[in-house]
Amino acid sequence: MNLINLLITVIILGLVFYLFYWILSKVPLPAPFSVVAQVILGLIAVLVLLGLLFGQVNIPLLKLG
Repeated sequence: MNLINLLITVIILGLVFYLFYWILSKVPLPAPFSVVAQVILGLIAVLVLLGLLFGQVNIPLLKLG
């Protein structure tokens, strides 16, 4: 995966995870549950980002060609 594709993928994933974070902040959950949900979302985002950077995550939509 070249650098431009990686950069575009990271930007798109960042927007998607920001959208999920924004939706979680708008849902009226009690305090402990909202914090736990945000931490889980953050961990998933970090794991996906590290997997992309080290080449462990395969995204089928990017392998069309």
